[in-house]
Amino acid sequence: MVTVIVVNWNRAEMLLDCLASLEMQSVRPSRVIVVDNGSADDSVDRVCRCFPDVDIMALDTNQGFAAANNVALRTVATPFVALLNNDAIAGRYWIDSCLSAMDAYPDAGMIASKILFYDRPDRIDRAGDGYSHYGAGILRGRNAAADTYDREEWIFGACAGAAMYRTEMLTTIGWFDPAFFLLYEDVDLSFRAQLAGYRCRYVPEALVYHRSCATIGRDSPVSVYYGHRNLEWVYFKNMPDILLKRSLAAHLFYGMLSGLFFAGQGLGSIFLHAKRDAASRLPVILRQRRDIQRLVRVHPADVWRLFSKDRFFDRLRTRIPWTGV
Repeated sequence: MVTVIVVNWNRAEMLLDCLASLEMQSVRPSRVIVVDNGSADDSVDRVCRCFPDVDIMALDTNQGFAAANNVALRTVATPFVALLNNDAIAGRYWIDSCLSAMDAYPDAGMIASKILFYDRPDRIDRAGDGYSHYGAGILRGRNAAADTYDREEWIFGACAGAAMYRTEMLTTIGWFDPAFFLLYEDVDLSFRAQLAGYRCRYVPEALVYHRSCATIGRDSPVSVYYGHRNLEWVYFKNMPDILLKRSLAAHLFYGMLSGLFFAGQGLGSIFLHAKRDAASRLPVILRQRRDIQRLVRVHPADVWRLFSKDRFFDRLRTRIPWTGV
């Protein structure tokens, strides 16, 4: 019924905890695949010893989250496929809740989980993905109390760290864009899905506990570079023409404020490098854009209604460590 894919890179202990949580599911997956991104630790050996039924795809080098998932997605034969981060622990009813929602909503192409912080389970890490009117991804629900965001609803997209997809949808719209390497690849996929008429259902009963930023760190040089390079690719690939005209000024203003913020954090050169590399790929992005826009099956106004009225200073508050006050 469902295949679960876990991408790993040098996180043996966390990976074993993740796989153990899949064995405890009330509805067991048909298949579990671990794609190892050229780990230098003993991740592969330990999975072989502790979880002999798990399929391992060991890559020679770190190909990033997007490309590694694509390696496994090519082999999926089940109607549904779920992705789970190696630094995440799935709640016992995670798969069951996602499958129930897929059955209840045939127009849902993806299910977003309620992700809580592993070390602060009273707080939300992510309640699905949002997208702002100025063209940036939003960590929906970040730092809100765990008992909020407690009703099912239609939202923009699913965080691929804990999500379920219809395999048929992925076959139609395509898998992750490997050029992204990591970050924003799921926002790009969600945007393409929405444009093609596939919806995202947020299911709060689909609980996952996440060791947030255990691999790349929050506002690290890696996250700033890939995040601010890739958000440009998502925006210019996917935003419909009429919405591009409507949002471009706000998008550029957001980029300017972000640059000033990261310059104040000593990351200004990383931010500028990200924007230069984003621009260098623009001819490819525009060709991809033409293909994507030909597959649009929804009215631009319906897409715009999915976006959030997030403001820069709302986003800045998520950069300030939560103090419990």
